[in-house]
Amino acid sequence: MKTLYRVLLADDDAGMRLLLKKVLEKNTQFSVAGEAADGESAVSLAETLKPDVIFMDVEMPGLNGVECAKRIQDINPKTIIIFATAHEQYMPEAFELYAFDYIVKPFNIQRIHQTLNRIAALLGQKENVHSRPPSHEKSGLRKLVIKNREGISLIDEEDIVLIQRESKSTAIYTSDGQKYVTSEGVTELESRLDKNLFFRSHRSYIINISHVHKIYPYGRWTYVAKLRDSDMDALITHEKYEELQKLFK
Repeated sequence: MKTLYRVLLADDDAGMRLLLKKVLEKNTQFSVAGEAADGESAVSLAETLKPDVIFMDVEMPGLNGVECAKRIQDINPKTIIIFATAHEQYMPEAFELYAFDYIVKPFNIQRIHQTLNRIAALLGQKENVHSRPPSHEKSGLRKLVIKNREGISLIDEEDIVLIQRESKSTAIYTSDGQKYVTSEGVTELESRLDKNLFFRSHRSYIINISHVHKIYPYGRWTYVAKLRDSDMDALITHEKYEELQKLFK
C-alpha cells in the first residue's frame, strides 16, 4: 500500500487552491489535508496538521509566504515548501529559506505533476543507515553546557551529531542516541561550539562535520547530509553546500 503524503494549500485565491486540489486528486500518493487563505492560518494549520508538503503563495494577507516559511521551519524544518507566485523577484529569498521548488503562476500542470513525482520518490526512499561506534576515544575536554527543564546538561562536543530546530525548540542529538532539548537558539549554540568541528548548514541546522558520510541533492537548490552514528540527516542550502565543498577540499 502506498504512503499517502499530506498537503497543505496556502493561497488567498480560492480558484488557485481549487486548481491545485484537482491536480493533486490525480496523484494517488497525495491528499489535501487542509487549506489556508492567509498567512496566519497557514502557520497555524502547519503546526496542527503537520503536512509533508505545503504549496505556499508568496503574497497573502497578513504574513506573506516567505514569513510563513520562516515560522514553519521553526516548527519542522523538514516540511517541503513549494512557493507559488506570479512575482519572480522573491526567488532569491525563497532559495535561501529552502524552497523545494518554485512555481510561477499561471501554473504549468505538467510541471506540478513532475514536482509531485519527484517529492514522492524522495520521500519514499528508505535507506538503511547502520550506526557504528565512534572510532576515536573521547577526550572529554570540550563540553557544551545547555539549559533545559531539568536544569543544566553537559554534553561532550565530539558526541554531538546534529543540532536542529524542531517544535519551536532546539534539539541536540548525540551518537549514543540521546536527545537534549533547550530553548536556546541555534545561533546562540553555534557561537559556543568548536568551529573546526561544527558547520551551520542551514538556518535550522548545525552538523558535526566528522559525522557526514553522504551528501545528495534534495529539491532544486537544496542538499541533504546523511550522518553516521545516527539515522538523522540535515538540510544544506546551495550556498552552504559550496562552502562545505571548499572546506572538504
